[in-house]
Amino acid sequence: MNRRDFIASTGAAVIAANTVLGQNSDVKNDDTFIELKKRIADKKTPLTWVFTGDSITHGALHTFGWRSYVEHFAERVRFEIARMNDVVINTGISGDMLHRLMANADRRIFRFQPDVISMNIGMNDCKNGGEGKDVFQKSLQMLFDGASKSGSILVLNTPNLIDFVKDSSRKALPDYVGIIRGFALKNRVPLVDHYAYWTKEVGTGARLSMWLNDGSIHPNNYGHLVLARKMFQDMDIFDKNSITCSRLFVP
Repeated sequence: MNRRDFIASTGAAVIAANTVLGQNSDVKNDDTFIELKKRIADKKTPLTWVFTGDSITHGALHTFGWRSYVEHFAERVRFEIARMNDVVINTGISGDMLHRLMANADRRIFRFQPDVISMNIGMNDCKNGGEGKDVFQKSLQMLFDGASKSGSILVLNTPNLIDFVKDSSRKALPDYVGIIRGFALKNRVPLVDHYAYWTKEVGTGARLSMWLNDGSIHPNNYGHLVLARKMFQDMDIFDKNSITCSRLFVP
């Protein structure tokens, strides 16, 4: 198979996968993950991955000693697909918001000279409601500009679905999810739409509570597996025969 046919077939597969997984309909028709997939396929060139965000990326407390989604990602990439020389760094901080992260971006992100930056944030920002939207949008632009300047691939993640009955303080979360989606679409940034996938899979039913430790916001060990697997799907590194992708139980 020549390079053109390979890219075409890969793009078709990704579109099909994203349709099944509930990716934002405006993004799925144009595979923004192509460059990242090319770098992953190049086993000779190690990658430095920086995952950053709030408590969900931090992965503390609510996992009760089980692996966070970042740790599952490291297992999949550094062992299962044999990218042994890759480095996976986690600078997520519980309670963080994007404007605070960007005020410390050199230390949290860019000093590591990342090839890939994965950002999952918005769960705390949304508590500022409508008043915080402009700051959030401007902070996204700062992150995008910094990633472009450093030559890093930026991957945006929407937060997971929450139980709004149990936490009404985050009722503006869908609006912030919309900002992330719109920014990704406008700037052709790879987007992992966890919010859409969780909404499709659990809605507001009992399954949602099985993926959340506190019953409202934070993913538990199962929820973190779901987050990791959505990333594997979108990056085309999902394998139904791998332990991390399929053989660990999720209710």
